[in-house]
Amino acid sequence: MPQSAIEPSAVELILEIARALVDRPEEVEVASADHDAGTVLRLRVDPTDVGKIIGKQGRTARSLRTILGAVSVKLHHRYTLEIIEEARNGAAGNSEAH
Repeated sequence: MPQSAIEPSAVELILEIARALVDRPEEVEVASADHDAGTVLRLRVDPTDVGKIIGKQGRTARSLRTILGAVSVKLHHRYTLEIIEEARNGAAGNSEAH
């Protein structure tokens, strides 16, 4: 299956799960970037919702990555998830949840 046909399903899956977890679903964005090793999905939420996406001790973020790993196996394409954290003052700082 060509990657262009695969990618929207993984992006949409992460988008819908994230929207269900946060208080401001209209602020959820998922961007994808292709790399040699696969596709990186960058999840951005409202700064007030970052804690809901990461979860206690990173459990929610780890669960999202586990689901994405299952999608990777099923679709034979490697996906990784980055959670983009932004400071409330608008300054961007990229950080991947543990």
